[in-house]
Amino acid sequence: MMTSSGLAGPILDVRNLKKYFPVRGGVLNRVVNTVHAVSDVSFTVGRGEVVGLVGESGSGKTTIGRTILRLEEATSGAINFDGYDIVGLGKSELRRYRKRMQIIFQDPFASLNPREKIRTVLGHALALHGIGDRNDREDRVLALLGQVGLSGDYLDRFPHEFSGGQRQRIGIARALAVEPEFIVADEPVSALDVSIQAQVINLLDDLKERFNLTLLFIAHDLAVVEHISDRVIVMYLGRIMEVAPTRTLYSMPNHPYTKALMSAVPNPDVTARKDRIILKGDIPSPINPPSGCVFRTRCPIAVADCAKVVPPLKMLGEGHYSACIRTT
Repeated sequence: MMTSSGLAGPILDVRNLKKYFPVRGGVLNRVVNTVHAVSDVSFTVGRGEVVGLVGESGSGKTTIGRTILRLEEATSGAINFDGYDIVGLGKSELRRYRKRMQIIFQDPFASLNPREKIRTVLGHALALHGIGDRNDREDRVLALLGQVGLSGDYLDRFPHEFSGGQRQRIGIARALAVEPEFIVADEPVSALDVSIQAQVINLLDDLKERFNLTLLFIAHDLAVVEHISDRVIVMYLGRIMEVAPTRTLYSMPNHPYTKALMSAVPNPDVTARKDRIILKGDIPSPINPPSGCVFRTRCPIAVADCAKVVPPLKMLGEGHYSACIRTT
């Protein structure tokens, strides 16, 4: 089990998590196949830590985030939050934990009700969890807008009256409304312009320090992840390929998939020489993933044994693990 580099004990401990989706078809709508979205994933997140979860589309990143929050139900495995396995909790018990765990969605427009003013959007979360009375909630909503850099003049506007960056700030304010300890940030800047991405990343970094938040930061852009994460988990087709402290991963990537991702990160220095690793073929279907190492069909150093063995995460150094039988 790979452990966190957190400041204290882990607030989140995910063990052997699996999430499969049934594929139905035919006249009787029977289950005809299964999508292996997440396969036997284990990791921890320390208190106050920001863990980046990266990989191509279809790697299972968002499914992991949604399953941790019980927005999707796990097929099997354990999700321990602050020492309690929340997988088996009923609705009433789960509500208490929902206050401590929140999510920032990828699309800030789709995640906001277009018919509700921002005053109502932010007030819903407070009312649902019984935080404050009606007068107190008004003050809290104003304070939330201020925390994310928005004016109280925006309270009576609708979502379509804001820019993408402003809408995402509102989404962040909604996540903060119930004073959570842990936030899943599901690609929170991927739908934003590059110039706005930096502002939102800096805001999240500032809020993390101010409120001692713990974040699972999901992204496909390694350049974004580098600036906010303490540790990075690299996913491919539902499995973890590599885990390492951010500085270690970006300076000494080990897994061939990580190296390929790193080679695709743009370098602002146009004079710097960079050997691009081009992966052949497309990512396989999660309905029928390859045997053994799921990356072997695109791996430039694959050997025959890669089809026979599911490589375990091997420790390379402090906090650094790689799932490759050719790891040295």
